[in-house]
Amino acid sequence: MAMVYLNDNLVDQEKAMISPMDRGFLFGDGIYEVIPCYDGKPVGLDLHLARMNRGLNEIQLKYKAERSEWMDKINHLISQYDKSSVGVYIHVSRGTDTKRFHAYPQDIQPTVFAYAFEIPPSQSLDCSHAKTFTVATVEDLRWQRCHIKSTSLLGNVMHFQQGQNAGTDEVILYNQDKIVTEAAACNVFIVKNNLIMTPKLDNHILPGITREILLHALREEGFHVSEQDISLESVNTADEIWLTSSSKELGPVSKIDERVLNNGKAGPMWLLALQAYNKYKFAL
Repeated sequence: MAMVYLNDNLVDQEKAMISPMDRGFLFGDGIYEVIPCYDGKPVGLDLHLARMNRGLNEIQLKYKAERSEWMDKINHLISQYDKSSVGVYIHVSRGTDTKRFHAYPQDIQPTVFAYAFEIPPSQSLDCSHAKTFTVATVEDLRWQRCHIKSTSLLGNVMHFQQGQNAGTDEVILYNQDKIVTEAAACNVFIVKNNLIMTPKLDNHILPGITREILLHALREEGFHVSEQDISLESVNTADEIWLTSSSKELGPVSKIDERVLNNGKAGPMWLLALQAYNKYKFAL
């Protein structure tokens, strides 16, 4: 059985326990990150830890993720696997209180948990063999602070299950004005006439690390890129659609609702974008 970190102790996963009075269990009161690692190298470690610290500050949770500490922990966790593709999940909750009460308690220690798990390998640089994804489109009914990577994920989970119930891999969400926000577990990019677009960040969109690295890579490589409002109609008529996340990296969409894209395969711009992403994914 794999070993996990719980409050600075490396313990057997089956023996790792938290109190039922932990606020992460009772309220989903915490912040998390998922950091992909390939051949022992984490992708965007500084970006992930910076986002975690921003989220912790926003919910006034007194813990700071330090790079040196987490680099050591990540190395320990991924060393348990002989696979080249491993993810590390980090979870910080406010900790265990003596009672269930909505207001933040002032003098409790946070609960810090981390474990490693296998993730899919990086995408093949071959459009005909790339793993593609199907999506449905549904109205976004989540809360108004999606920019915080909170452990309170029920809204996302319910939307993701909508896709599963519909027989798709993911759902692309849109607001009441038919403007796209993101997917249940991914950010969204579209391509139209060689212009690469992604929704601009606001409180309805998680600032994805893969999204950030990809945008940097595309701009460095001279692609035409725009962060802007994207209508549902624009998504439905896009030449290509991509999903980005830590575990998917850059996932091409082969079908949206009933419309098939690129004969069910990854598109040509996806391949160029993936090459750019791979060039920069360890650089930030």
